[in-house]
Amino acid sequence: MSNHVSGPDLSRRRFLQASAIIGGGLVVNLSLGSAFSALAATDFAPNAFIRIDTKGLVTLVLPQVEMGQGIYTAQAMLLAEELDVALDKVVLEHAPANAALYGNPLIGSQLTGGSTSIRAFWTPLRTAGATARTLLVQAAASEWKVDAATLTTKDGAVLDAAGKTLAYGDLVDLAATLPVPAPEAVLLKQPDQFKLLGKATKRLDTPAKVNGTQKYGIDAMPEGVKIAAIAISPVLGGKPKTVDRDAALAVKGVRQVVLTASAVAVVADHTGAAKKGLEAAAIEWEDGPNAAVSSAAIIKHLEEESQKPGAVARNDGDVEQALASAATRLEAVYQLPFLAHTTMEPMNCTLHVRKDGCDMWVGTQVVGSAQAAAASLTGLSPDTIKIHNHIIGGGFGRRLEVDGIMHAVEVAMQVEGPVKVIWSREEDIQHGYYRPYYYDRLSAGLDAQGKPVAWTHRVSGSSIFARIAPPVMASGVDPDGVDGAKETPYAFPNMRVEFRQVEPQGVMTSWWRGVGPSHNVFVVESFIDELAAIAKVDPVEYRKGLLTENPRALKVLELVAEKAGWGTPLGERQGRGVSVQFAFGSYLAMVLEATVADDGTVKVNRIVAAVDCGMTVNPDTVVAQTEGGALYGLTAGLYGAITFADGRVEQSNFDNYLPLRIDEAPHVETHLVASAEAPGGMGEAATSAVFPALTNAIFAATGHRIRTLPVNAEDLKKA
Repeated sequence: MSNHVSGPDLSRRRFLQASAIIGGGLVVNLSLGSAFSALAATDFAPNAFIRIDTKGLVTLVLPQVEMGQGIYTAQAMLLAEELDVALDKVVLEHAPANAALYGNPLIGSQLTGGSTSIRAFWTPLRTAGATARTLLVQAAASEWKVDAATLTTKDGAVLDAAGKTLAYGDLVDLAATLPVPAPEAVLLKQPDQFKLLGKATKRLDTPAKVNGTQKYGIDAMPEGVKIAAIAISPVLGGKPKTVDRDAALAVKGVRQVVLTASAVAVVADHTGAAKKGLEAAAIEWEDGPNAAVSSAAIIKHLEEESQKPGAVARNDGDVEQALASAATRLEAVYQLPFLAHTTMEPMNCTLHVRKDGCDMWVGTQVVGSAQAAAASLTGLSPDTIKIHNHIIGGGFGRRLEVDGIMHAVEVAMQVEGPVKVIWSREEDIQHGYYRPYYYDRLSAGLDAQGKPVAWTHRVSGSSIFARIAPPVMASGVDPDGVDGAKETPYAFPNMRVEFRQVEPQGVMTSWWRGVGPSHNVFVVESFIDELAAIAKVDPVEYRKGLLTENPRALKVLELVAEKAGWGTPLGERQGRGVSVQFAFGSYLAMVLEATVADDGTVKVNRIVAAVDCGMTVNPDTVVAQTEGGALYGLTAGLYGAITFADGRVEQSNFDNYLPLRIDEAPHVETHLVASAEAPGGMGEAATSAVFPALTNAIFAATGHRIRTLPVNAEDLKKA
């Protein structure tokens, strides 16, 4: 086995577990945590595994969930490449809830997120395919009574030197009786042998999305299902005070009004009746202790706390002495707002809670946590709760939380038969777990040549890990909160990074499409641009001078500058901005070209990205994720901000929480760097890169430096 094709540092022996016959065919089981062993067919308990039937059809059970990032295709390609089968011979099944068997090995739980789906399963899925291929070759060798080394595989069949073939379907029963080969006998392909990996491939899930047959969680319709519209207390911690049940029940089609500790749901025969009934219920709320929460108070608290020392995440050299002796010193404060997720598929969950168990139809990034939440609320044993996981119509981290599922369970426990609980867009935006508000203080010292000799960065904001995994916060540093700040593409001789945990009253915070990097890359790359301006050096050339020891970052920067035409003339109030990052295991540089109108509105004309994400599985997916991530981030950079008054979120729908309109969407051009490195993640990378590229372009066009997002057109009006 060559180290050249190894992925994450995970032993292949841990992934080879067993082969067995189940109803005729070959099963290769992947164990992400248990020791190597052979299992009988009767007690076969897979983690992620492949199944090949006697017709040669390959089934891949995926521990990850598709939410638009293209992993159905990419992970199937990993398997098909090593198995030597056509991609159309692979069908997919969602893995059931079982954290011990299906845990993401890079995260340690059954979770889809963090741009890890390829990074985590690059080795396991290829090893599974190669193991199955080895067993099938050995079966053919036994059948033909020849040396297995003389045989090859192609398109779902084993071939001998004379061209004679045996289809996989004809070999699976015999292969299943053979001993699992030792890890050293399972040879993964070298990159120059790849037939699928690295080749642009049409996505397997596209046809169903185009023709409308794709079923999302919101499409689940078990027999007899009723529809529930829900209203949740507009203030965190509030509860229903008065509800006009009679008025709600008077609406034709309304069957039931359900109250929980913090919400009211109206159950009806169809969505229209449920929504009308909820409106008729005329709910009054008791706001509770967070009724006075406001954005102004939250920001004031952050500003005060940010002046105090934080827990030290990194401390190199002597920052104070370097700052004191610097030829030039610069300080800055950056702020980033709360952000909602606004997935196209609103929060929803369909449940049938019975005395002996529960069925749940949902799209979730954390199927195990969904099962555990239902078990906790119902008192049922987890093994009686069946999760029917679905492809997701947008996650972005929102479906890493199970609050929507918990609301649905609380409603379903009071309803006879299955019930589908659907949030309106207003409920979705006003009851989110938001990307934290960050308040960052930076200082830097430059020598006489304009190069940084000292760098300090204090991040102040909410800690997601303090809520979901308190032991991670033992040192006081939230690792996600400093992701992109603790390690930058640049090397500073004296550097200190701190994290100060500041929790906002009355607000729940959580993952977004790249939490730490989505804020820290903006701060770091904006401040680097400020240093370049002080040094009177072109922003690209300034970065090049700081990246001499980081060849991969330097390469993407040089490539993007070339492809974007950096330095070529632009019109009045037009500018280009640049950013460089290493995030989610990938290097990405971006140049954004923008025009600022006299009234302060910003038109982004073009985005160019250069990407080194290691070896690519499907280049089309990398391009698509770069495009989608850039536009998602651009929406937030131009418009995104969740604000509070009287304890309530002030935004409610897309009229006041604006998405980027189609006529505002720029062309996004992506260039890939050929790389032999292990794969990195791409789902969140471009979202982080676009913020500083945008604001640096605005500075180049107007001379106005933006340190607080989103962009404020009033500040950019031509005098």
